Amino acid sequence: MTHVFDPLRNSISIGPLDIYFYSLFILLGVLIALYLGIKEGEKIGIKGDYILDGIIIILPLSILGARLYYVAFEWDRYAGDLASIFAFREGGLAIHGAFIVAVVSAYIYTRYRKLDFLKVLDLVAPGFLVAQALGRWGNFFNQEAHGYVIGGATNGTPNLSLDSQRAFLEQFGIPNFIVDNMYLQGPSGLAYYHPTFLYESLWNLVGFAIMLILRRTRLIRSGDMVAIYLIWYSVGRFFIEAMRTDSLYFGDSGIRTAQVISIISILVGAGILVLNRTVFKRPNYQDVLIKE
Repeated sequence: MTHVFDPLRNSISIGPLDIYFYSLFILLGVLIALYLGIKEGEKIGIKGDYILDGIIIILPLSILGARLYYVAFEWDRYAGDLASIFAFREGGLAIHGAFIVAVVSAYIYTRYRKLDFLKVLDLVAPGFLVAQALGRWGNFFNQEAHGYVIGGATNGTPNLSLDSQRAFLEQFGIPNFIVDNMYLQGPSGLAYYHPTFLYESLWNLVGFAIMLILRRTRLIRSGDMVAIYLIWYSVGRFFIEAMRTDSLYFGDSGIRTAQVISIISILVGAGILVLNRTVFKRPNYQDVLIKE
C-alpha cells in the first residue's frame, strides 16, 4: 500500500486575505450556540437581545482568556517575545481558559442585567458542546491536537507498520479523507496518529444530544445543565487528553493541566447538582418553561 503525505488545505484565500478553517469552524459553532440559546431563551423567559449582547461582550474576552491560559503554561516560548503573545494566527488557544473567563464574565453580566446566573448557564451549556465539537474540526485541518502514533512506539519508532496503522483506523469505518489527513509528521515521524479531534468531537455531540433530551424530562433542575456539561465534557477530555501529544503541563511535573482541570470540573459539576437540590432548592427545569 502506498502512503502519501498530502495534508488538506487549512485555509481559503479571498484576494489577499487568508481565511483559516479553524476560525470558520469556531465562528460556525458560536452561531449555532447563539441560535440554540436564543430559541431556548424564549422558552424560559430570557430575551434574545440579552443573549446577543452577552455574546458580543463575552466572546472576545473568552478568546483572550483561551490565549492567555495557553501562554501561561507555555511561558518559556513567549517570555523573550511578548508581542507574540497576541499573535493569535500562530495558534495556541486552550478551551479551559476560554471557559473560565466566559463563566466569570457571564456572572458579572448577569448581575448587571439582573438575570438568573444559573438559568443563563442552562441556555449556553449545550451550545458549548456544539461549539467545541465543531472547533475540533479546525484542529483536524491544521493537523494538530492529535494523539500518539497508532500502535504506540518504542524509543520513538512505531511498533506497527504503516499498513497496520492505517488498517486500525479503517476498521472503525473512519472516512478516508480523515484517515489520509492523520498521516502526518509527529513525534514518531511520518506515521498515522490517533484522530483525538474526532474522538472529542463525537463525544461532545453525544453529550449535546443527551442534554437536549434531559432538559425535556423531569429528571433535572433549573441550573443542572452546566453541571451536566462540566461532568460530561470533563470525563471525555480526561481520557482523550491522555492520548494527546501536545498537552500543556504544570512545569516539568509531567502532570497534564487539562486532566487536573477535568477532575476539578467533575467535582464542581457534582457539587452543583447536589446544591441545586439541597441549598438552592432550584425548581424542576420543566417548571421554568413558559407555557405556550
